[in-house]
Amino acid sequence: MEPQTGHPRRWAILGVLVFSLLAVVLDNTILNVAMKTIADPVEGLGATQSELEWAINSYTLVFAGLLFTFGVIGDRTGRKRMLFIGMLLFGLASLASAYSQDPMQLILARAAMGIGGAAIMPATLAIISNVFPPQERGKAIGIWAGGVGLAVAIGPITGGFLIEHFWWGSVFLINVPIVLISMVLIATVVPESRDPKPSRLDPVGVVLSIIGLVAVVYGIIRMGELATVASAEVLLPTVFGVLVLAAFVWWERRIDHPAFDVRNFGNVRFTSAIAMMGIVFFAMMGGMFFLTFYIQIVKGYSPIEAGALMIPFAAAQLIFAPLSQRVNQRFGAKAASTASMIVVTAALAAYALFDRNTPIWLMETVFFVQGAAMANIMPPATTAIMESLPREKAGVGSAMSNTVRQVAGALGVAVLGSVLSSAYRGEIAPALAHLPEDVRHAAGESIMATVGVAQGNPAILNPAFDAFLDGMHLTALVSAVIALVGVVVVAIWMPGKAPAVVKVEQKEPAVV
Repeated sequence: MEPQTGHPRRWAILGVLVFSLLAVVLDNTILNVAMKTIADPVEGLGATQSELEWAINSYTLVFAGLLFTFGVIGDRTGRKRMLFIGMLLFGLASLASAYSQDPMQLILARAAMGIGGAAIMPATLAIISNVFPPQERGKAIGIWAGGVGLAVAIGPITGGFLIEHFWWGSVFLINVPIVLISMVLIATVVPESRDPKPSRLDPVGVVLSIIGLVAVVYGIIRMGELATVASAEVLLPTVFGVLVLAAFVWWERRIDHPAFDVRNFGNVRFTSAIAMMGIVFFAMMGGMFFLTFYIQIVKGYSPIEAGALMIPFAAAQLIFAPLSQRVNQRFGAKAASTASMIVVTAALAAYALFDRNTPIWLMETVFFVQGAAMANIMPPATTAIMESLPREKAGVGSAMSNTVRQVAGALGVAVLGSVLSSAYRGEIAPALAHLPEDVRHAAGESIMATVGVAQGNPAILNPAFDAFLDGMHLTALVSAVIALVGVVVVAIWMPGKAPAVVKVEQKEPAVV
């Protein structure tokens, strides 16, 4: 029977887990601020656009590919051990990234950071599921999600501060003290937990999951880089990855000791929560992609200012994520999630109204409202996923949740980034017609490239802003339509509020 009391030090354990996750989440947002400096041949490494993309994507590729496998291994060998090893690898790889001497070293070091991150992320949620009783688990996951939201917001501000006062490597070096403190706290506070009756190893399933996920994510990344689906570089790895994942499902269904029991997808609560999470992250990450350029280039804010502008989004998550369990309990998962998805859809559609003169207060209001809605989606969805599986399989559930988030996020950036890129190229072409062919081609790649060329041709700056805004408006509407699909999925398939259990008190028989 599942314990109802939980670990006596569970809230201290939660604090350690949120702090440990800080380095991983911080790194995902902090690097974007340093890209321009790393590309500088004097102050940075002189990295090309392609090398910069792979400095980001090498991490995502390895992280997404190994999440599921490390969740399985953590359930077998011990989640605390997996978390500790992951922090150690992440710290050493951060150190290597900080002192990289050329772009290739940075790309390889970032891939090594992905290995550490993939070991850390599933372990944190799995430990939460094991130390908290069912009635407190939703609140704990809400606090965990709020901590993630805070890290997302402080990443750009921290990165901007470090770049302005130190060298580019400091954005990686900051991870080292966080890692060292985390390792001490993990060793002294976090208890060990594992699957008490682990099944036999499933090496075929593990290998198939790694190959399939890596191939699919690689194809998605190449789609974003090439801004097309038609290229063989996109189609071949993506189709191959899908076929391998299909083989993984076939294999897991036929053996009696699967790494992941695919029959869990027959559970409507599990499947609808997974689908909702994937759709939300697809739309959100694609939206964040164009907002970065809008805030820093069109609106002209510095990296630190841009990071500060995202504080309302994170503040809303910090405020409302811990309260999401109460909302869920009062109104039920279906009603709460459907309403929240409608708000997210409206927020994404609102970006189609943003222009060069949009006031800050309106931007901040939309960010806050979107953050509040997200705070009432992600924790309940994560809780539903974790509670749909046995506690001893918590690592697998956590890994599945995070894998969907990573793959959907990468797909969102690739697909919506391609929509933005295609729309921008078409709109800016007439303004670049007078330039030499080689310059015209380079300048039409992105608004950043156009702004670089505009230093000698200021007349093309206004058309570039107009072209970008047109592309952003189209992309925002596409992301809103995708979020609307999420509304339909949740409204139809997410289970409703559980019927209240009426307790009947036993009364003494009346004495006549």
